[in-house]
Amino acid sequence: MTGMTRETMEYDVVIVGAGPAGLSAAIRLKQLDADLNVVVLEKGSEVGAHILSGAVLDPCGLDALIPDWKDRGAPVTVPVRRDNFYMLGEAGQIRVPNWPMPPLMNNHGNYIVSMANVCRWMAEQAEGLGVEIFPGMACSELVYDGARVKGVVAGEFGKNPDGTPGDGYEPGMELHGKYVFLSEGVRGSLSKEVMAKYDLSKGHEPQKFGLGMKEIWEIDPEKHREGTVTHTMGWPLGGNAGGGSFIYHLDNNQVYVGFVVHLNYANPYLSPYQEFQRFKHHPMVAELLKGGKRVAYGARAISEGGYQSIPKVVFPGGALLGCSAGLVNVPRIKGNHNAMLSGKAAAEAAFDAITAGREGDELTAYETDLREGPVGRDLWKVRNVKPMWSRWGLLPSLKLGGLDMWTNTLGFSLFGTMGHGKTDAAATGEAKDHSPIDYPKPDGKISFDRLTNVAFSFTNHEESQPAHLTLKDASVPIGVNLPKYAEPAQRYCPAGVYEVVEEEGKDPRFVINFQNCVHCKTCDIKDPSQNIHWVTPQGGDGPNYPNM
Repeated sequence: MTGMTRETMEYDVVIVGAGPAGLSAAIRLKQLDADLNVVVLEKGSEVGAHILSGAVLDPCGLDALIPDWKDRGAPVTVPVRRDNFYMLGEAGQIRVPNWPMPPLMNNHGNYIVSMANVCRWMAEQAEGLGVEIFPGMACSELVYDGARVKGVVAGEFGKNPDGTPGDGYEPGMELHGKYVFLSEGVRGSLSKEVMAKYDLSKGHEPQKFGLGMKEIWEIDPEKHREGTVTHTMGWPLGGNAGGGSFIYHLDNNQVYVGFVVHLNYANPYLSPYQEFQRFKHHPMVAELLKGGKRVAYGARAISEGGYQSIPKVVFPGGALLGCSAGLVNVPRIKGNHNAMLSGKAAAEAAFDAITAGREGDELTAYETDLREGPVGRDLWKVRNVKPMWSRWGLLPSLKLGGLDMWTNTLGFSLFGTMGHGKTDAAATGEAKDHSPIDYPKPDGKISFDRLTNVAFSFTNHEESQPAHLTLKDASVPIGVNLPKYAEPAQRYCPAGVYEVVEEEGKDPRFVINFQNCVHCKTCDIKDPSQNIHWVTPQGGDGPNYPNM
């Protein structure tokens, strides 16, 4: 807000986001110099409240950051014991043997974890080193000093729905740093701003995304197999979209059941959420869940572009970390290890710069480390799997992608580096070229409607604040998206935020139920008109995931 006077606080490094990348950076900075002033700002009500991940964790990031993590009591205690991969048909499945898969696909030595709980533990380690961590502090603006990023505005509360200050308005604070790290996760609003301002994607492929949805189930103890990892492809998506599922047996008779849909699908009538619910009725899955109960639900976008889609990760005064930079290894379905390694690398570059008396410049050493170090090597080997899948479909990409991963493991590729082409928004087809999909009604036992499931994300937004789901042009949903694309927002959102309300004798209305939002960012990514812009709500609002 123009003309606003705010209190300021000065730090050496300001970190936005208490995920694995941001917390790793904070820990590493204090390991290198206990006197550095480091702050981590988290928009969730507590650390971990907005963390959603599969997750099978490759511990190499933890090994590099905190070698004695086992002795320190890290909540990383369920090793992978069995690794299964299935191709599903509507009524049955075929197991794909493990032996033809390249070594990088092996989950031996990895752990089934709750990343929310891992982040809570990492926050304890960081605070023990003297890092200041402020949850419930959404960062709503960047602060610039000339051409550089100088800091962020955090903790602004009490705006009216029209954006004007309310009776209890608090303007927030400016937190300035010699460097600002953005570790907001996928499609963060501040990261999106700096990518546009500094043209960080120039010369790189567009980022690609998937939508990951996850439920935690408590199942019959007789069916529970602690340490078992199962991945599937095929039904119910078929040729409609790329994607697949994960089923992870952790401890306490709990199972993570998840489903990922690549967001480059063409049919605007497709509902990723409904595909997830239909998947659970496959005989293999339904038998596992029968007699159990779902205890949590959530959804989050996943970066899938890989090596060729990593933007320039440094800008004057700061850097992009973790999923803000798009560091997920798609075939491995893993990104947390790379997030940790990126945080560590950024911290080391910032420490060297500050020690040399620098500030506000570009941390080029971090850029080099990310691309040429362990993160770059991890992503380079699998860089063609996603574009192959997009171009040729599931079965050819399985064969050719496997071949390419094998050859890259040996040091060469027959395919070079393939491109992605269109953005996921541009991949959306017109309604006239596709048919509506008739989804079965949820049974309330294994499958659930969206609003019922959203209650299990424990999401909450103060209704008196401005909607954080903003439209660049309010006429586009009904004037453009409805006739051209059958307004896909009412289907691609996994939380039922968007509705087209039609009443007899009245024009259709586009309704945004922002209170339901689980911060997945799918709308910001998939809207074919790129008319929806996600901005952060006030701090503490959003999902409150217990142990996702």
